[in-house]
Amino acid sequence: MMPAFTKRSAAEIEAFRIAPTDSNYFVLLLDKQAGGTDAVCVVEIFTVGGRTPPNTHAAADEFFFVLSGEGVARCNGQETQVRKGDALLVAPGSEHVIENTGAHKLYTLTVMTPNEGFAELIRAGERVSLDAEDLAVLCA
Repeated sequence: MMPAFTKRSAAEIEAFRIAPTDSNYFVLLLDKQAGGTDAVCVVEIFTVGGRTPPNTHAAADEFFFVLSGEGVARCNGQETQVRKGDALLVAPGSEHVIENTGAHKLYTLTVMTPNEGFAELIRAGERVSLDAEDLAVLCA
């Protein structure tokens, strides 16, 4: 029987950068391996000036909630500013980019469901260490 809930602490989480040249990285909170869920839940961290590469998910909804910082979201020719407290939902099939336009790192709680291999892509990347700023946002 699957447990009713899964709890993970900051001491248990791992951070990954998908490609060495990427300017964003992921703190993997929950996925099939860590939590038994078909969704992927991460804190996505964008360095100053950092951005995602343009990407599309065939069947997955991707949700971003801005924890700290500010940026811009571009999707299918539309653009909107995002900042702390904003929620953004990207529909399946929509090419999108999130970019940090602020003077400090941009942190988003990012949830993608269903997974579509996103967790595996993250886990296949290189491990990164979290700095004091990252830990302050994650543990605040």
